[in-house]
Amino acid sequence: QVQLVESGGGLVQAGGSLRLSCAASGRTFSTYHMGWFRQAPGKEREFVGVISWSTDHTKYPDSVKGRFTISRDNAKNAVYLQMNSLKPEDTAVYYCAAARGYSNSPPMGSPGYDYWGQGTQVTVSS
Repeated sequence: QVQLVESGGGLVQAGGSLRLSCAASGRTFSTYHMGWFRQAPGKEREFVGVISWSTDHTKYPDSVKGRFTISRDNAKNAVYLQMNSLKPEDTAVYYCAAARGYSNSPPMGSPGYDYWGQGTQVTVSS
């Protein structure tokens, strides 16, 4: 069982930066792929990025590539999402999620994840 708690959301102006954190419980955190998703009102949940458990390899969609960076600290059971050059369209509730590392290839779709946090709101003003 893994419990996830996000923090670091807030209100920021366009062009600004935010760093989200996700604290995980459990002794096997290092064996999970850790992903970030977001959901804006009236829209489907969207994949934002993932970091693998074994190689720290990361994947991002084109919408955030070059602006967002995921990192993890297994000693602290934490994963981070650094968001730079934020745009109003980045406004959403951001969720971290954990996927068991059965494969070296981390999932990029929400059905591939086993545990979810409660989310943190990010609002980017124009």
